[in-house]
Amino acid sequence: MILACHNLNKSFGERVIVKNGSFHIEDREKAAFVGVNGAGKSTILKIIMGTEPADSGSIILTKGKTIGYLAQQQNLVSGNTVYEELKTAKADIIALEQQIRSIEHELRSLSGDELNARLETYNRLMSEFESKNGYAYESEIVGVLKGLGFQEEEFSKQADTLSGGQKTRVSLGKLLLTKPDILLLDEPTNHLDLNSISWLETYLLNYPGAVFIVSHDRFFLNRVVTKVVEIDNAELCMYSGNYKDYADKKKQLRDARMKEYLNQQREIKHQEAVIEKLRSFNREKSIRRAESREKMLQKIDVMDKPVETVQEMHFSLEPSCVSGNDVLSVEHISKQFDEQVLFSDISFEIKRGEHVAIIGDNGTGKTTLLKILNQVTDADSGAFTLGSKVHIGYYDQEHHVLHDGKTIFEEISDDYPTLTNTEIRNTLAAFQFTADDVFKLIRDLSGGEKGRVSLAKLMLSEANFLILDEPTNHLDITSKEILEQALNDYTGTVLYVSHDRYFINQTASRILELVNQTFVNYIGNYDYYLEKKEELTAKYASESPAANSGATALSSAKASVSGSASAGSGNRLSWQEQKELQARERKRKNDLAKTEERIAVLEERNSEIDGLMIQEDVYSNSVKCQELAAEKTANETELEELYERWGTLAE
Repeated sequence: MILACHNLNKSFGERVIVKNGSFHIEDREKAAFVGVNGAGKSTILKIIMGTEPADSGSIILTKGKTIGYLAQQQNLVSGNTVYEELKTAKADIIALEQQIRSIEHELRSLSGDELNARLETYNRLMSEFESKNGYAYESEIVGVLKGLGFQEEEFSKQADTLSGGQKTRVSLGKLLLTKPDILLLDEPTNHLDLNSISWLETYLLNYPGAVFIVSHDRFFLNRVVTKVVEIDNAELCMYSGNYKDYADKKKQLRDARMKEYLNQQREIKHQEAVIEKLRSFNREKSIRRAESREKMLQKIDVMDKPVETVQEMHFSLEPSCVSGNDVLSVEHISKQFDEQVLFSDISFEIKRGEHVAIIGDNGTGKTTLLKILNQVTDADSGAFTLGSKVHIGYYDQEHHVLHDGKTIFEEISDDYPTLTNTEIRNTLAAFQFTADDVFKLIRDLSGGEKGRVSLAKLMLSEANFLILDEPTNHLDITSKEILEQALNDYTGTVLYVSHDRYFINQTASRILELVNQTFVNYIGNYDYYLEKKEELTAKYASESPAANSGATALSSAKASVSGSASAGSGNRLSWQEQKELQARERKRKNDLAKTEERIAVLEERNSEIDGLMIQEDVYSNSVKCQELAAEKTANETELEELYERWGTLAE
């Protein structure tokens, strides 16, 4: 065990955050911390870090272990560049290297015993430098920066001039490079694109320490964690397994409690009816029997009715009219800012009823494309056409459609003046704004609250073509599931940008990936995209941007194959190619399984060695100690190679 929290209590006034809460994290364990927005997850992380006092209870960190913390908001004012900021994480190695270089200069002028003593120090420092992987620290910094989505030209940017999201990525990279024994990460995927999230998953899976993560990314949690700590109604509970295991177990427990409660209520009502009937007989014997049953009834420990932890959003999206079959036609659109080309000569079509997700790295122009379609920004060239009776509803991730100076109530009433006060209040109540909450100013709302106001306006718009930019940002998992259900029930057309892979898997029937300044089309959900990504990217987006014209992008949209059928024999893989692809995939999975088995064997053996080394008959035997130490060193070397191989195979 590396971290334990015992009997934590914390309140802000009458609001109870946690009551007698306890949990623990084992060494090398990857655990999630989940709960609805406002449940107190970030507060408890701050209590663990000592920046927020607990009312009572204790935090125990194993002696000699280090802890690192990534908060949601970062304030970098060091004056360093991005690269220099991450380099500070390797300050001990850099200082060690400077000592070594200094001694190398001294050795030229030394002799005799003084030389031998200095050489001994030099050899000791070199051994420490090598054990800390000193020769590779610069490439490690570059690898982390690129993994988190920074381009080489961004390495020299001043860290204090970066956006909030970029600062968070810099701080995350710096934290990963310091390699504490336990990482506390508060929403680490919020500002990462799909490739960076995938890189972080692999990094954390191979991380030698423990990790405790607050996240609403279900796909991420399913891949990374093996335990879930939940805060629910001020109580802390632990569940083994990933997020799906937790969600299944939670539902089973809730259903079982409700069933038990209903059974008890039926039994109580039955006994009360029997007692009433016995008394109605008005005979001595029947009255005694009624009294006996009453005494038994009084001894029952009556269960409280299970309640939901929060009042959930509840809404549906209904178009006011049906659009034509052709909803959107984009023809040869291009856009660039200064010298940066976002996309060039792209063309695609969207038909009625399609749910299309746009994905791609940060900075490729996904949001810009949505702004062009909503006429917020102009394209440099090309045009788009909306179909017959198409009415757009736009959800902007920056919430520019909201007005900071208005109250929530005014935001709705001004845009929908025909609604009565009661109708407005009922609408806002569906999005968890009740009583005086409706008079809060937009500027004072959190990101999640602004998102709920934007969703309320979207519902009222009765649009038949929804264009959504990161609609799940700032929503907790429960709210995401409600939005997923609303979109799946929606009979109109949807085009959205998202980095939430679970959300895409649940709601998309087609994916457009913006890569190399053009679109590659996938007729399926995110799982299908992962299956076909390498094949279709090589086919349609591997050429230079100049050669890879919009005609190619449009042809990809028409010619890409789906899980059920292909769109043309010219693009169907040959039988031999399919067999080769399948054979390569089988080999990859087989190699991955063998690698995981070998890692498990070596890790178990190292644990055995650690146990042996503290036994008196072993640590008192220097020869045995040396043998075990040599074996563990060899194991660690092999493990490093296996971790690298596992990462390659997993990707």
